[in-house]
Amino acid sequence: MDVDLRKLRYFVAVADELHFGRAAERLHIAQPVLSRQIRALEHELGAQLFARTKRSTELTAAGRQLLDDARPLLSSAEALQRRVAQAARGPRTFTIGFMPGITVTPAVRAFEALRPDLEVEVLRTTTFDQVQVLYDGRADVSVVRLPVEQRGLSIRPLFEEPRLAMLPADHRLAGKPSLDIGDLADEHLMQHPDQVPEWRDIAVELRSSRSRRFSEMTSVEEKLEHVASGRGVSILPLSVARFYQRADVSAVPVNDIALNKVCLAWLASRRSRSIQEFAALAGTVDWTMTR
Repeated sequence: MDVDLRKLRYFVAVADELHFGRAAERLHIAQPVLSRQIRALEHELGAQLFARTKRSTELTAAGRQLLDDARPLLSSAEALQRRVAQAARGPRTFTIGFMPGITVTPAVRAFEALRPDLEVEVLRTTTFDQVQVLYDGRADVSVVRLPVEQRGLSIRPLFEEPRLAMLPADHRLAGKPSLDIGDLADEHLMQHPDQVPEWRDIAVELRSSRSRRFSEMTSVEEKLEHVASGRGVSILPLSVARFYQRADVSAVPVNDIALNKVCLAWLASRRSRSIQEFAALAGTVDWTMTR
């Protein structure tokens, strides 16, 4: 059986919205058409994907499994289209993704000298898409900050760096030479707790009735705006803290948390000569010069 990618896109839209009407609007198609396409997909797969009532639409176990598998499949299809279109256009380009605070200029210049036949481009990423840009073809390689989902990736370590607590300038700990993560146990963290497991394991608010919602902010700028306003604290790598210095935020080293690991990542399935050459070159760059 061949899986229809259009039906998969329709399925993902409904799974995201859990509402056929909203999904139809998002897809710019009529709701009856969408419903027919989902029923056809269920028939082809031999499984019910949604449990529908008058009040709600929920994924079944089969639907949840399909959603897990559909996203990377659709990303791979998009990546294929991008690479084929790029090859047809010429000249060839090579795109490097990079996280905030990381300067890739030395590596870019060295690679341009090695491969003058390529147009080298850079793409700023975030915590949420630093790996996705590889799956969907927007980048050939990505300089990532661990942890990331490493399934299907090749990873090459580049460097490690300390992490700092970003505090309001008038905070009781601002200006100290360093602090322990235990000093922040009573604070609210302006990022997901899993990004700082040392704080998560001791956080008072996670074990009390006053626990607050954690916002998934996509940019460093957003985090620091909230920190400066006194709404919480954030833990950032040294290079990011230095790059985003501001007078109303104090950066204090944290003694007892793991170093942030920076790596080069690319799709293991890609056998590109350019990727292998860049990966080898990246291992020779003095990344400490970029921080």
